[in-house]
Amino acid sequence: MADPKGFLKTTERETPARRPVSVRLMDWKEVYEQGDAAQLKRQAGRCMDCGVPFCHQGCPLGNLIPEWNDLTWRDEGRQAIERLHSTNNFPEFTGRLCPAPCESACVLAISQPAVTIKQVEVSIIDQAFANGWVQPQPPGRLTGKTVAVVGSGPAGLAAAQQLTRAGHTVAVFERDDRIGGLLRYGIPDFKMEKKHLESRLAQMTAEGTRFRAGVNIGVDITWDALRARYDAVVIATGAMVPRDLPIPGRDLPGVHFAMEYLVQQNKVGAGDTVDQQITAEGKHVVVLGGGDTGADCIGTAHRQLAASVTNLAIGKQPGTSRPEQQPWPLSPTLFEVSSAHEEGGSRQYLASTIEFLANDAGEVRAIRVAETEYLDGRRVPKAGTEREIPADLVLLSLGFTGPESRDLTAQLQLPVDDRSNVERGGNYQTSHEGVFVAGDAGRGQSLIVWAIAEGRAAAAAVDRYLEGETLLPAPVKPTDHAFAI
Repeated sequence: MADPKGFLKTTERETPARRPVSVRLMDWKEVYEQGDAAQLKRQAGRCMDCGVPFCHQGCPLGNLIPEWNDLTWRDEGRQAIERLHSTNNFPEFTGRLCPAPCESACVLAISQPAVTIKQVEVSIIDQAFANGWVQPQPPGRLTGKTVAVVGSGPAGLAAAQQLTRAGHTVAVFERDDRIGGLLRYGIPDFKMEKKHLESRLAQMTAEGTRFRAGVNIGVDITWDALRARYDAVVIATGAMVPRDLPIPGRDLPGVHFAMEYLVQQNKVGAGDTVDQQITAEGKHVVVLGGGDTGADCIGTAHRQLAASVTNLAIGKQPGTSRPEQQPWPLSPTLFEVSSAHEEGGSRQYLASTIEFLANDAGEVRAIRVAETEYLDGRRVPKAGTEREIPADLVLLSLGFTGPESRDLTAQLQLPVDDRSNVERGGNYQTSHEGVFVAGDAGRGQSLIVWAIAEGRAAAAAVDRYLEGETLLPAPVKPTDHAFAI
């Protein structure tokens, strides 16, 4: 284990400082300052190496957290990244973007603040890249089998890397003009600079994975043609159909889905010119939805110099301590202040949006909201509490309802379940032989750590389908629902 007295000597949880708000709003760089090595070692030393480390159960990938905490405390960075990579293809992504259900399950969290697992994780991979320890791992032999992976988000990339290393010839198809899926165009640079994605894609390219950007499967190539061309197909298209808000005024100019807004800014950040870009500059911005995507919109609006930013959530404000109905080691619903919330704006709860209101030019000028009340388990606007909030730009961040499955169901006749996800069996295979589903396309909107875990598991299922057996790890089954979610 790490320091046997670490959690007794260091009882405080320390995380890297965020850059001052006034400074970070002037650029799109990540918000955290350079970490302190001594602080990192202290925090890694707090890991107790429990007899039953519940952090393993909290993490869908089954990361060997006590082991790499110990190695970090001992300054054995090269061994630490080997342990970390043994279960996680992309710790540079999860260390920045995952909400860390492992920390909610940390045994130390019963009586003290949890170990800073994410901080240790991202420090390990950043050190590894800086020291040249992340090298391509091309296969020792080729099987002669071919696999098409459709979608280049975390699930697709994880499946592709595993299958390439198993010796298969893998092509990743992405309809956008650049590889990365939501990692590329859904995540603002202030949460993850794209250099981290580029470094990993360079490694995968050197290993032999082939990338085909700007190819829309189902349109440019039919699903049937793709299946005929490859020995197996992995569908990893995500759950990209946004949840709408069908109320009066929804079609007014100035009311947009969050991803329309975020994608455009990421394209501009990559050096592209976006005609008629949706921008918050000088506008009163209202973001509907209190999740991570909503926070991404808030941080983006601040950097675009919005006149004001208001975040509305229909439900109650979560508490600051673990609710009784979500005891350890469950992942609790808590009130959190992200870096974007630190930067300004107003957060309002129990706010039900009733109508979008237009100005004389026919554009959105305000929204009418009312206090939310609960009637028979339903959330409804409370009569007599209506009010208006100025809004020149409204961003709908209400989650996603499933994958874009029209072409799949029409061309491959693949059935979908009652949540609009592509149906699959216990081995990730659909009703169409040789066609597999991984990530949000099969399980619905979820965490990045689940996407990577499913990509790895689906890769093992594909390898077994092609070769009759597999040595690839399969961390989760399609039916798994860890208690941390």
